[in-house]
Amino acid sequence: PMFGPGTKKIDGKNIIIIPIKDAKKELATTKLLFPKANFVTIDAIEHDKKIAVILGLTHLINIVFANILAKDDKILLTEKMSGSTFQAQKIITESILTESPELIETIISNPELRRYGEEFWKDIGRLLTETQEGKSEEIQNYIRASQEKISKNVDLDKSYRKLSSMFSSAAR
Repeated sequence: PMFGPGTKKIDGKNIIIIPIKDAKKELATTKLLFPKANFVTIDAIEHDKKIAVILGLTHLINIVFANILAKDDKILLTEKMSGSTFQAQKIITESILTESPELIETIISNPELRRYGEEFWKDIGRLLTETQEGKSEEIQNYIRASQEKISKNVDLDKSYRKLSSMFSSAAR
């Protein structure tokens, strides 16, 4: 299951099936248990690669973000000054912190995560170096390349509206 224990409704939630003996039977049985869920059948190797990004990288990023926030001796001021981007990230971070350290350690110990973690680290170093060196064009090109690639599959404006809507709903 790709949802946590606090999930009230499983309708539309994702469940990953890794076949052991008979993929069709195992999927049929799981569909009986969770008829309104979404199902993805995938082999164990591809599962680990995808989970490295889906859970591993997101947990790694947010645990480091949590550590930085924990060191902020003026966190109340930080929160008071913050906008929706920080608030959304903080909520995700705090929700990850409800998980046990053992589970988080298991998630970030996925051997497939190392490649993504190293790429993330390299890109952070590159962006920080380019900002210090005043390489605005390189930074903007990096951002534009990401925007262009992501927007082939996702409506970025719709994502922004969805985030705004989530905050409007939460404020009620």
